[in-house]
Amino acid sequence: MPTKKASRYAEAGVDIDRANRLVDQIKKLAADTFRRGVITEIGGFAGLFALDTSRYKNPVLVASTDGVGTKIKIAAMAGKHRGIGLDLVAMCVNDIVVTGATPLFFLDYIAFGRLDEEIALELLEGIAEGCKQAECSLIGGETAEMPGMYAPGEYDCVGFTVGVVDRETVIDGSEISVGDQIIGLASNGLHSNGFSLVRKIIFEELGLSLDNQPEGLERPLAEELLRPTRIYVRSVLNLIRHGLKVKGVAHITGGGFYDNIARVLPRGCKAIIKKDSWSVPPIFSFLQEKGRIPEEEMFRTFNCGIGLVLILPEEQVQEAQLILKGVNEEVFVIGHIEAREPDDAPVTIL
Repeated sequence: MPTKKASRYAEAGVDIDRANRLVDQIKKLAADTFRRGVITEIGGFAGLFALDTSRYKNPVLVASTDGVGTKIKIAAMAGKHRGIGLDLVAMCVNDIVVTGATPLFFLDYIAFGRLDEEIALELLEGIAEGCKQAECSLIGGETAEMPGMYAPGEYDCVGFTVGVVDRETVIDGSEISVGDQIIGLASNGLHSNGFSLVRKIIFEELGLSLDNQPEGLERPLAEELLRPTRIYVRSVLNLIRHGLKVKGVAHITGGGFYDNIARVLPRGCKAIIKKDSWSVPPIFSFLQEKGRIPEEEMFRTFNCGIGLVLILPEEQVQEAQLILKGVNEEVFVIGHIEAREPDDAPVTIL
C-alpha cells in the first residue's frame, strides 16, 4: 500500500482532514440544541431556520455579535476552555434579551493558528451548553486555521445570535418614568469584562499564579477568574410571560453601570443606584484593594456583582422578585428613577 503523503496545504499548516473530523464531532453537539424551526444540519454552506410568523403579530428580528476578550488568555493558562464557550453565548444572548427578544439561533467563529481539536471541542461543548440554557439552536459556524496569525495554543472566538420579538412589545426604555424601581440580578463574578486590567493586577503587579488562593477568596484564582458568564434569558422572558411591565433592561458588560444603564434611559430620567444594596463578591473587593482602583472606575469597568439590571413600575417589584427567586435568581432592589435636569449625569451611584 502506498504511503499517504501530506498535502502541500497541510505542509503550510492547514489540515482539512483534521477540520472535517471536528465537524463530525460538532454535529451531535449541535443537534442536541435544535429547537423547532431548524431545517438544516451542521456542515452545509449556511444554516437555515424557519421563523413561525403565526406566533407574532409584527415580528422584528434582533441580532447581536460579541466576543470574550482577553479572558481567553486565562483559559489558555489554565488549560480550561469549556467556560469560554458559555461566555460566548452569554455575551450575545444577554444583549438581545434586553429588548425582550427570544433567541432563535446561534453561530460561532473560532480561529486558531493551528487547529487544536481538543480545545475546539471543549469550546463547542460550552457553546452547546450555553445554547441549551438560552433555549436557542446552534445552527452553524466556522473554525478557521490560519498559520502565523496566532501562536501555538492561542485562539480567538466570536459569537453571533438572532432572536425575535413583536414590534409592539420591544423593550427600549422609552416608557421609563420617574418613580420606577431598579432591580439587579446577581452576576457570577467577573463574567467577561475587564480582564486586561485583571491580568495586569494579578500577574504583573502581584506576581500571583492561577493556583494561588488569596486571602478572602473562596476558591483558587483559576476557578474564580474562569467562572462563566450567567445567562439571563429565561429569567427575563419569564417576567414578560407573567405579564409584568419590564420597561428597561441593561446587560452590565464593558462600561459597567455608568455606560450600560445610561443606554436605556430616556432623556428626562436619571438612575440613582445605591451601592450598598447588594452583596459584592470578594473578587471585586480584592481587585479594587490590590489594584488601587478608584470606586468610580470599578463601576465603569466591572459588573461589581450585578450582571443584569431591570427597570419596572414600583407596584410590580415585589411580584418580580418572587418570580425571579422562583427561578433561582439572587435579586436586589438597587435603585430608582428620578427626573433628570440638563446638567445631571444619567447615572449616579450613591
